[in-house]
Amino acid sequence: MDDTATVSAADIARLAGVRRAAVSNWRRRHDDFPRPVGGTASSPLFSLPAVQAWLSSRGRPVELAPIDRAWQRLRALGDDLDLGERVADAGDYLAHAGERPDDDPELLTLLTEVATTRGAAWTFEQLCERYFEAHARRVSPTPPAYASLMVRLAGANGTTVLDPACGFGTLLLEAGQAHHVQGQDSDPTTARIAALRLRLHGTDTEIHVGDSLREDAFAGQQADVVLCDPPFNERAWGHEELVGDPRWEYGLPPRGESELAWVQHCLARVKPGGTVAILMPGAAAGRRSGKRIRANLLRAGALRAVLTLAPGTDLWLLTRPAAGSRAPATVLLAETTVDDAEALWRQPAENGTSVLDLLDDDVDLTPAQRRTAQEDPGQAFLAAQRLFGRVGLDLPPLLPTGEEPPHTTIGELVKVGALEIHHTPARAGDGDEPVLTLDDVLADRGPTGYAAPDDAAVIAREGDVIASVTGAVKVHSGPPTRLGAALSLYRVDPAHLDAEFLAGCLRAADFPVHSASTRIDARRLKVPRYPLAEQRAYGAAFRALAEFDRALRETAEIGRDLVRLGFAALAEGRLRPGA
Repeated sequence: MDDTATVSAADIARLAGVRRAAVSNWRRRHDDFPRPVGGTASSPLFSLPAVQAWLSSRGRPVELAPIDRAWQRLRALGDDLDLGERVADAGDYLAHAGERPDDDPELLTLLTEVATTRGAAWTFEQLCERYFEAHARRVSPTPPAYASLMVRLAGANGTTVLDPACGFGTLLLEAGQAHHVQGQDSDPTTARIAALRLRLHGTDTEIHVGDSLREDAFAGQQADVVLCDPPFNERAWGHEELVGDPRWEYGLPPRGESELAWVQHCLARVKPGGTVAILMPGAAAGRRSGKRIRANLLRAGALRAVLTLAPGTDLWLLTRPAAGSRAPATVLLAETTVDDAEALWRQPAENGTSVLDLLDDDVDLTPAQRRTAQEDPGQAFLAAQRLFGRVGLDLPPLLPTGEEPPHTTIGELVKVGALEIHHTPARAGDGDEPVLTLDDVLADRGPTGYAAPDDAAVIAREGDVIASVTGAVKVHSGPPTRLGAALSLYRVDPAHLDAEFLAGCLRAADFPVHSASTRIDARRLKVPRYPLAEQRAYGAAFRALAEFDRALRETAEIGRDLVRLGFAALAEGRLRPGA
């Protein structure tokens, strides 16, 4: 094995049979975990022999499978800037088994060994998968679950399928049962990898290099189905040079609406009656700049569905109107999942929204915006009423003491060892390690943020108190969790200090003392001096009061909905005055 071979965190996770987060935890918790030897702060590389030795010392010995040895050899033949070209070269060898003078004999031997036992297509897919992981920040293949859904909804089997922004060919590969697939991508290496993936799977393929909007390789042709996962938020898509293009049947796309250019390009390249399935950013359904085009798509009957599959990601389903066909009266707008979307699509009229109702001043097709508008306000009122009645509002019994107890301070508790305080930096670098954010503390939920790995990260354990600069406080429960930026951790000695008691005192103070860096400086905060048993009683009262606050806020929110729905339902005649 090459002593200079390196592996990424994703490689380590795959070799050890664990999740990527486990590797991040190993780096954080074990001082002897191998240090990075290359890469970047957000995508570090580690010595493969050092990682293998470390795993072996922990009872996790790993041997590289032949495909991993091939990948390591391929990656070692140059820098990562041209890794995609080397992956494509490997695919070319697997597809044609033809050596060139500059090919590496060791790599060819490894590739031949794997392909002989597992097949050329499998071998190349494994190399591509590792390449996608290595460049996860620069390449973004369509998620396989989305690709499968789009093919099913578009009915792409047994037809001619076009993807005008095919990337690495994931959508076309999913539609592999089609008679003929066509694709185009502006990046030569990406298009080459797509063509090789499809060819190795035995798919009848035609892939071209070029920008489909400016240099359409399929001009004048029409496919049965068009699938597309176009680039988002591109301002230099050709607005000025493509003014007057015949593809803009529904209106000239605004400069900042490249996605609506892709929608119309796809419609222009599908046969009348054919289906277009295109992934879109959530904002495209409601931006004011695109309302004219959305309205024209609705009036023509071209837009059939907008399905929100994840926050910020919608799937638009369109049909090119056939001559003499009637535009449908409804369009399907729904927040759904990959598993449930197909059932909704099979009954669009039953689940649809009236097109006439959508043709207002905004033509907002955002599914979340229509959710409340579609519900029966009378039934919604009754549901809110039932929910209002279920919210608990039990204020804990509290009694006056008539005297002020002796106090200590947070600073004194730190000095005597009853408490440790750890602050996180004001900012954290981008990365893929889960972290608890300030908003997570405010919402009392699990981590939703991400940051770059950091050996000095602050990790909250069971019973630690977490505080934000906005005054939100919580006692951590559950597995160890890394804290994100602008948070403070208070770790108590449970033999001397109760965590719930401390959390209540911190919350009561509302953090009036801050340092210049906005970190919470609570060392001067006064804390009542009670025996541990009495602290626990106070801690239980603090916790009950926090629950009362949560229920009160929830009740206020439901109450506002109750009043709104009551007015709406009475005005529409969906509710009547009771006896």
